[in-house]
Order: sequence, then C-alpha cells, then structure tokens
Amino acid sequence: MFGLDERIAASSYGASFWIVLAVAVLLGLRHATDPDHLVAVTTLVASGKERAARTAGALGLAWGVGHATTLFVFGLPILLLHRYLPERIQQGAETAVGLVIAYLALRLLVRWRRGTLYVHPHPQAHGARTRAGAFAIGLVHGAGGSAGVGVLLLASIQSPVVGIGALVLLALFTAVSMSALSAGFGLLLVARPAQAVFGALAPSLGAASLAFGLWYATAAWSLAPYPS
Repeated sequence: MFGLDERIAASSYGASFWIVLAVAVLLGLRHATDPDHLVAVTTLVASGKERAARTAGALGLAWGVGHATTLFVFGLPILLLHRYLPERIQQGAETAVGLVIAYLALRLLVRWRRGTLYVHPHPQAHGARTRAGAFAIGLVHGAGGSAGVGVLLLASIQSPVVGIGALVLLALFTAVSMSALSAGFGLLLVARPAQAVFGALAPSLGAASLAFGLWYATAAWSLAPYPS
C-alpha cells in the first residue's frame, strides 16, 4: 500500500538471516492494514451479534488464520518454484474478495434496518458459527493478492528454508495483527460514546463498505483503477 511494502521488502535484500525474518514480521503486521482487510474486518465485527473486545478479537483471529492458511499455501510455490497463480484465477480471487466485502456490508445494513444492531459488552459463548464464518472469509481473502504478497516476500532470498520461515512469519503476524485490530475495534464499539452514535453511523459505514467492495471487485477486471 502506497509503496510501503516495497520499501519494507527492499530492506531485506542481501541482509542477514535475522533482518530477513524481521522484515517478514513487519510485512505481516503491515499487511493487516490494507484497506480491503480493514474494511472486511470492520464490517465483519460491526455486523456481528456480539462486539466485545474478546469476541471481536476471536473473529479477527479466525479471519487471520484463514487468511494465513491460503497465503502460505499459495505463497509456497511462489517462493520455491517461482510459479504463480494464473491471471484469471487471481482475478477471480480478487473478485471474490470484493463480493465478500459487499456481502458483509449488506449484512450490516440489513441488521441496522431491522433494528437488531446492538452493542453487547458481555457476549454469550455462542459465536462458534461466526468464527467459522470468519475463518471461511479469511480463506477467500487470503487467495486474493497472494501472488503480489509472495513476490514482496523477499523474492531475493536464496535459501528455501529461510524463505519458508519468512513466509510463515508473514502469515502468522498477519493473523496476530488482524486479531489485535479487531479487538481494538470491538473495544471501541462498547465504549459509551460509541454506543451512543453507532446506530447513526452504521448506515454510512455499510454504504461506504458496499461501495468499496463493488469497486474492488470491478477493479480486478480493470473496470476501475486497481487499489495499490
């Protein structure tokens, strides 16, 4: 995003083993702040039935683990074999990411319209299905853009072992940072000032997320400027 990944990855070229791994960690932490990631997790947490920090963190972690799984699966052949997903498959994955964001936005708008959008600071322990859904969304999201991330993931690494280790760290810290961001967002939502205004802001959040998701999907086919 805005060339930041390139600058981070460039610091690993010809660097020592530990610097390479540190760069992989930084890429993972930064990767979680991509606009599409933030929009997806924001709408996922906001449209859930419970939004306490612990529950939101669990949603973010489930999403991140799903993302990390496909990131690793698709990133491994890039590192070891320099083989990339066919362009059409990449476009399909990016389209799916956009449609998932649009779906989450619509779910948020529907819950707001029905008057069922409430903040519960003390959620009950019945969110397993939601975590499973978040994991599935993460699987889809991880496929989108995985080739670009794999290239950024220290393509100059000569050692396959170091490359795999860096990929693991990238995937792991993406999941960790998504969990932390989701927990922070959940904590913000249960704060008293947020409870007072969230109902009024929900339609704007949903509409903006819906527009972003549709834009992201059309950008995959060069029908709109692609997010970078």
